[in-house]
Amino acid sequence: MAKKNAFYAQSGGVTAVINASACGVIETARKNKDKMGKVYAGRNGIIGALTEDLIDTTKESAKSIAALRYTPSGAFGSCRYKLKGLEQNKREYERLIEVFEAHNIGYFFYNGGGDSADTCHKVSQISEAMGYPIQAIHVPKTVDNDLPITDNCPGFGSVAKYVAVSIREAAFDVASMAKTSTKIFVLEVMGRHAGWIAAAGGLAAEKDGDAPHIILFPEVQFDEAKFLAKVDNSVKKYGYCALVVSEGVRNKEGQFLAEAGGKDAFGHAQLGGVAPVIAELIKSNLGYKYHWAVADYLQRAARHIASKTDVEQAYAVGKAAVQFALKGKNAVMPAIVRKSSKPYKWAIGEADLSKVANVEKFMPENFITKDGFHITQKCREYLEPLIRGEDYPPYKNGLPQYVTLKNEAVKKKLKTFTI
Repeated sequence: MAKKNAFYAQSGGVTAVINASACGVIETARKNKDKMGKVYAGRNGIIGALTEDLIDTTKESAKSIAALRYTPSGAFGSCRYKLKGLEQNKREYERLIEVFEAHNIGYFFYNGGGDSADTCHKVSQISEAMGYPIQAIHVPKTVDNDLPITDNCPGFGSVAKYVAVSIREAAFDVASMAKTSTKIFVLEVMGRHAGWIAAAGGLAAEKDGDAPHIILFPEVQFDEAKFLAKVDNSVKKYGYCALVVSEGVRNKEGQFLAEAGGKDAFGHAQLGGVAPVIAELIKSNLGYKYHWAVADYLQRAARHIASKTDVEQAYAVGKAAVQFALKGKNAVMPAIVRKSSKPYKWAIGEADLSKVANVEKFMPENFITKDGFHITQKCREYLEPLIRGEDYPPYKNGLPQYVTLKNEAVKKKLKTFTI
């Protein structure tokens, strides 16, 4: 009987290290070629499976696959596409089986966050519900760090490092100009419901007076009067105020301060810029001149300053996913288990997808100071190991050298499918 091939795809917002997970999956599969056949990548996530748009990774050299470890973004294209329940849209599941059968696919690796865990869990149920043998393993990834069970999420450590470095550097700039010019700097970071990324900015504040002076978390209801008093006090005490603000900050009515209207493919509210809202609020009430910045894609694409810990963990979960599959596991996710913080030690564990899908992990109450504007020492001890170490990509002529794969398509065998 022919060895089963594997399907690998990337989903949701990409990161600086998601390709390191792809590298872990593909290299490990190649090392086990006596047990596992080819790895086909889905072009643009699960859409690639539904439309039979498969990429033959065997066409890539070992050198190119190894270079994925140093390359940001999603090498095979990502998507925001949510599979409905089996009973709601049986047509899509029947199509998946049709594609899997046509290409002898028995392993399914889906690399993404919470919504991707849900998709992977649904695919894992095909075996029982529709009689097709498939082993679905979720490969964790999300800069939001909001997946449950795993200690942290690959992708988060690098964005955390970028934010902490950025607020420290920008604050030096503001401090030097504050006497006669700008006194307020607001850095907006990602984090719709969970404030992990905003919290990471707090690592830059190692002693009294260090920036950021204020952090705004989605978990803490925004109190305008209390906030403005804190800003004013910071300017009077230190000469300026640098802030890190999560995009998901809400007012007392529960509304996002930055809600722009509309929904994305997963039904999440489309968020605009909270930084200008906060900056203008300060200007209109306190009169201080401001500058603001939105980290946006820069924070999750910054492979040049990736955390070494994050790169190693991203590769490890990709490698473990293949090892789990070869052991016959299904509907599970490799999870990072913290053994100790000092010294930092971690290992790979296993999480049941039924306990991961559609569950968000928020900042614990004891990670946020009582006034709601900064991180505690306990939070610092959790975060610090995740940003440690540098893992620079190769440089040429002053620029990082990243790989662009050939991404040669597998010949189609089926009729066109419209999604």
